[in-house]
Amino acid sequence: MHFHRWNRREFITLVGGAAAAWPMVARAQQAWMQTVGYLYVASPEGHASRLVGFRKGLAEAGYVEGRNVAVEYRWAHNDPARLPGLVAELVNRPVTVIAAGDLPSARAAKAGTTTVPIVFETAADPVQVGLVANLYRPEANVTGVTNIGAELGAKRFGLLHELLPGAARLAVLVNPNNPLIAEAWIKDAQAAAAGMGRHLEILTARTDREIDAAFAGAAQKRVDALLVMPDNLFVTRHVQFATQAARHAMPVIFTDRIYTEVGGLMSYGANITDAYRQFGIYVGRILKGEKPANMPVLQPTKFELVINLQTARMLSLTVPPTLLAIADEVIE
Repeated sequence: MHFHRWNRREFITLVGGAAAAWPMVARAQQAWMQTVGYLYVASPEGHASRLVGFRKGLAEAGYVEGRNVAVEYRWAHNDPARLPGLVAELVNRPVTVIAAGDLPSARAAKAGTTTVPIVFETAADPVQVGLVANLYRPEANVTGVTNIGAELGAKRFGLLHELLPGAARLAVLVNPNNPLIAEAWIKDAQAAAAGMGRHLEILTARTDREIDAAFAGAAQKRVDALLVMPDNLFVTRHVQFATQAARHAMPVIFTDRIYTEVGGLMSYGANITDAYRQFGIYVGRILKGEKPANMPVLQPTKFELVINLQTARMLSLTVPPTLLAIADEVIE
């Protein structure tokens, strides 16, 4: 039996050659991988649970980031004016599909390409805001998942009424920089408040300073309870919201559990992590070759009520047993 003796020079040459080849292998792997362009109007802060859901959905569809699909992330950091440029970057890269995680991103993507498939996730009514012509047959390059949050306004006011039956002055806080969702929310909140015979204040905030000012204004107007609309800026400032609510001893109901987990009183809405899981599944189906035109817009299947009992005690509120009984989670 013959054994080949390696000398040091041969060994170094072999290892050096292999090392040089690895970047080429990695580049080749990236070249054959399909790429998802992930677009979001805000920043990564407060977005972790959404990404967990998105990646879970991708995995259910058979795709793992870095293994058999690449993801290019583009964050507008709460500056919607940057979105058209970010869309152009993704289209020119090019990407296989654009995953638009909110309404401004979806609108920018739709305006930026009629050929690259687009999957959105939004709290708005996609037909009302012009993303699709029909929920069941989108008939273009755009489809996605909607939370249809505004329609839940009456339910949220009903929950507030159960918790605070004596609350006479209610308020809704919206971001005027997100007018399509803000208008729908105001209209829905006004109808819900009128149905309960309650006075409604409309409060607005588009910056950190204005969020603080809105809480101060609500306290000055002796608002008994506040409802906060779903908004990407607001989500990234969830700790600020919980802090201001505590500072002004203001009962607030939110649409996303991310607020309740850091000290908000109560949240009711679609399970956002699950909505983003559906979002990821749809992106995966397009990677497999399906067409958005044939994929109906998905509506939420899971809604959750989360109550923070610690905050309720701090506000000297007694949560009725009937409310506790229907809560999906109670934070002690």
